Amino acid sequence: MKHIWAPWRVEYIRAPKQKGCILCDKPAEAKDAENYILYRGRKSFVMLNAYPYNPGHLMVAPYRHIASPEEMTEGERHEHFDIVTLCLKALREEFTPGGFNIGINMGRAAGAGIEDHVHSHIVPRWNGDTNFITTIGDARVVPEALADSYRKLKERF
Repeated sequence: MKHIWAPWRVEYIRAPKQKGCILCDKPAEAKDAENYILYRGRKSFVMLNAYPYNPGHLMVAPYRHIASPEEMTEGERHEHFDIVTLCLKALREEFTPGGFNIGINMGRAAGAGIEDHVHSHIVPRWNGDTNFITTIGDARVVPEALADSYRKLKERF
């Protein structure tokens, strides 16, 4: 049996679990670089996913704590998807991916890690980016640190 060591994960495992909503709390702080917030619109913002599927995995969320796009005002919906488009442009310029996954996971059954604050995921993809380790090891290898992705993408916004 082979072992894959990821000692940095122990910090997350042992850390006290945060109360509240990360998508409400992080943009309320004045620590955009520390919280990996790349862009702030009037009604929504962009941040790097702290547990990405790939480098550059972004989330677009409204500031308002709502559970579904059905609860968005027309202005929130328009800005939200304008920002998704801005994310695509920034990711294309910086990472030149071969494609994207864009989606909204609503509810635990759909895989939502944050169930009650709607947000869109934008995941850049490359041919062959999912390799054997994901299939046989139930693990994901992300080849770039969040701080590096943040530094690269911040200039694009």
